[in-house]
Amino acid sequence: PGPQICLPASSSHSRQEDEGGAKGREREGGHKNMAQLLNRLRAEERIAGVEFWHSPERCGWLMKQGEYIKTWRRRWFILKQGKIFWFKTEEVGPSSIPRGVVDISRCLSIKGAEDVINRAHAFELSTHTETMFFIADSDKVGHANKSAHDGANSPVLQRRRRLF
Repeated sequence: PGPQICLPASSSHSRQEDEGGAKGREREGGHKNMAQLLNRLRAEERIAGVEFWHSPERCGWLMKQGEYIKTWRRRWFILKQGKIFWFKTEEVGPSSIPRGVVDISRCLSIKGAEDVINRAHAFELSTHTETMFFIADSDKVGHANKSAHDGANSPVLQRRRRLF
């Protein structure tokens, strides 16, 4: 007999669906806000009171390999008070949430990784829990980064401050 077309019985049915959709979006928004708050609290714990946005010891762009999806992303890095912070943009302020933080004192090693990932100026940073890969724009920055775990007053790290 041909295709059937189904129409809502009344306009209130449509409104209920719309309200249900809006409530679902509110719940999603609530979950998103909760996740953002949780990320903020975790970040504040890792930041440990370091005002990374104010007078960084060193800052600049590096390529960083993603933790789960192994794509390369350009990130803005800041070195301050023995911690390396990274962000999506260089516009960093008190309300910025770092994409990641590494305490240099917890680094087991920072070494060249050009042979491992077949990219020039690549280096890896290893902690007890993870190994991260980076690519510098030049060899000088890469070598300086590899020595960052020697301490904030090391001659190599002081040279690094001029290289980012």
